[in-house]
Amino acid sequence: MPGRVLTRGPALTWGRALDFVRRHPDLSVCLPLVALIVLVQGKNIANFPTVSDDEGTYLAQAWAIQHGHGLAHYSYWYDHPPLGWIQIAALSWIPALFDHGTMVVMHARVIMLPVTAVASALVYVLCRRIGMARWAAALGVVVFGLSPLSVTMQREIYLDNFAVVWMVAAFVLALSPKRHLWHHVGSGACAAVSILSKETMLVVAPALLWALWQGSDKATRKFSVVGFLSAAGLIVLQYPLYALLKGELFAGPGHNSLFGAISYQLGRTGSGNILRKGSVSNLTLHWWLVRDPILMYAGTACSFLALAVRRLRPVALAGVILIVVGARPNGYLPAMYVIQAIPFFAVSIAGLADAVVEVLLRERTRAWIRGWWRWDVPWRRLDLAAFGGVVLIGLIAPQWQTGDATADTAFSNDQYAQASSWIKTHVPDHAHTRIVVDDAMWPDLADQGFQPGLGVIWFYKVDLDPAVARTLPDGWKDIDYVVSTSVIRQDPNGLPTVRAAMGHAGVVATFGTGDQRIDILKVNR
Repeated sequence: MPGRVLTRGPALTWGRALDFVRRHPDLSVCLPLVALIVLVQGKNIANFPTVSDDEGTYLAQAWAIQHGHGLAHYSYWYDHPPLGWIQIAALSWIPALFDHGTMVVMHARVIMLPVTAVASALVYVLCRRIGMARWAAALGVVVFGLSPLSVTMQREIYLDNFAVVWMVAAFVLALSPKRHLWHHVGSGACAAVSILSKETMLVVAPALLWALWQGSDKATRKFSVVGFLSAAGLIVLQYPLYALLKGELFAGPGHNSLFGAISYQLGRTGSGNILRKGSVSNLTLHWWLVRDPILMYAGTACSFLALAVRRLRPVALAGVILIVVGARPNGYLPAMYVIQAIPFFAVSIAGLADAVVEVLLRERTRAWIRGWWRWDVPWRRLDLAAFGGVVLIGLIAPQWQTGDATADTAFSNDQYAQASSWIKTHVPDHAHTRIVVDDAMWPDLADQGFQPGLGVIWFYKVDLDPAVARTLPDGWKDIDYVVSTSVIRQDPNGLPTVRAAMGHAGVVATFGTGDQRIDILKVNR
């Protein structure tokens, strides 16, 4: 009976596949898109973009948790709530499954792929719960995950990427069609985890509360709100409670404190007016626009326009709040801030497109056009979908293809990898050598056998951490090497000991050129 097997096997397979699509239409749309996003973002993830000091900081703090050194690789000073890098530490087993990237930061970036996959799936669910058609939900996922700006920023090990997952989950639960009390309690819990992953997510809380208001039943709304606030409050309060129990809630001599850190963050020098050419904020905005002007312009416009559509208002409000906060005069605007806005931009763009198509398909719209232009509107849903596809492929796809191709082929970290490799083979006696580096390289050298903290020293700590400064009684003369990167050369805090060490050092190796070059300096005592 071999012929029977050959003719029925494929038929059965296709039949099962079609049956699966019929029974799970949303999964059939969402899963291939998520797989595509993971594929695009995963390709060349180690080599682009350039490793950042923030990535190294969070990895080093996750390293401290993994190795039982506390919440940070130096004294924890409440720079951010620790839940973000606790999640990084919990996912640290993933890079061991893959063999890529010669630096720790490059190697660890693979952690971000499951984070992006979950966030993409949640964006799809959120779109559907707002009432969008499947094609519109798919559009939202595509914008969220395949924009060149998304591909670049979501690859990096930023706390914002973790916070986004939890905040989108909070919106999904707040808008649950079952309107169950426990879904709203879960929404509060997710919001709290999001805020404890990156505290700036707190600013979208009003939009989330609006979503909860829309998503709850009038008869049980007060229970939903109380459940939401109770869950969120109890979890968020763990952070100040931790500081209180350690005697570090309030500022005082000889210790770090939560309120001291908040005071520092609020008093931090701003990045300048975002609209003034040459300011740091304007340069940051320009960098976002270079990566993807379509997402930035369309996302901003659609966030405001979507406020006119009732079902889109909570998500649109979240986008508007983030725009207003980011554009405030002389506010501090870090490059990763845009990560928080991307999901709300994506949903607003897709939601507005869905709303426009819905209006165009109404018979009342057709009648109005017939009466105004005396033109019998011929379009159907299929025609509009085809028109949208032509616009997408003809106008947007080339722009995105170029940006994503750059992300998937560029090699921006060669100089870092070469410098790390040179130190590994040319610097003797790692266990007794003191070397000053930025945080992007710190995890590498700790992995190479330099003493974490006082052997390999994060350059800020040389002058700003009294516990480190006490171990350097002769100042710059106690330092053996400085790895001079663009981050250290910018030196916004004017670190005198680091400056002196660099001034008394000679270059023993150079990697790369221009502003991004890395000089390895040997201190001459």
